[in-house]
Amino acid sequence: MTAVVFNPLARAKTGKAKRVLPGFGLTLGYTLFYLCVIVLVPLSALVFNTFHLTWDQFVAAVTGPRVMASYRLTFGASLFAALVNLVFGLLVAWVLVRYSFPGKKIVDALVDLPFALPTAVAGISLTALLAGNGWVGQYLEPMGIKLAFTPAGIVVALIFIGLPFVVRTVQPVLEDAEKELEEAATSLGATRLQIFTRVILPHIAPALLTGFAMAFARAIGEYGSVIFIAGNMPLVSEITPLIIVGKLEQYDYAGATAVALVMLVISFVLLLLINALQAWQRRHAGAPA
Repeated sequence: MTAVVFNPLARAKTGKAKRVLPGFGLTLGYTLFYLCVIVLVPLSALVFNTFHLTWDQFVAAVTGPRVMASYRLTFGASLFAALVNLVFGLLVAWVLVRYSFPGKKIVDALVDLPFALPTAVAGISLTALLAGNGWVGQYLEPMGIKLAFTPAGIVVALIFIGLPFVVRTVQPVLEDAEKELEEAATSLGATRLQIFTRVILPHIAPALLTGFAMAFARAIGEYGSVIFIAGNMPLVSEITPLIIVGKLEQYDYAGATAVALVMLVISFVLLLLINALQAWQRRHAGAPA
């Protein structure tokens, strides 16, 4: 029997690396086709539907007082919730990676619960918890803290659904972090704050930004967990997805797609900026972009 010897030098001379999935042209073609069917075609339909409106009608549809108030609430609450998750998601990931304690696997599994839980169930649960007669709300409202049916309740719901994005993005990066660098910094006399800001944070910053972007994007489009706790009062606690649904229920399809198109453009620009910031941070840290 002739033995087959693996020779990486011979492969390097040919200039071609063996791929696990053969056929670059076929796989690339399938990738582009799948993305077109799943992403580009639905979004292009959104754009073409707005062509039924004149420019003045489009501007009137997307700049009404209720619509503008919903933009401010949706993007403001989403940004605030993502920032909260950025801090506390890192804390949760740190505890899960660096410490061992009884019930750790249960806590680890609970992080994924917002992924699997239907958003409407989450909304009903939070409303029952934070309403004036709820388990928590009955103690908060006498102190003047009202969460249910206010913008603050919307932020709570968006924090709930966005937490897993930060934790699951940062957790594997923390697990791969080299503890020897922290030990070396400690031996050189660095404080805990210096170790975190100069050793750990630069390493996990791209993952943190990715988790922040994912939590922010998810919050912008969230609907099911918000409508129950928001109260849906015009100009106060009405989110943009609810504006779109309201226009659809009134058979104002062109107006609904116009507002949705504005949401799409703003979300795309924000995510583009976040990704550009992430790429800049990677280049600054010396990692491949």
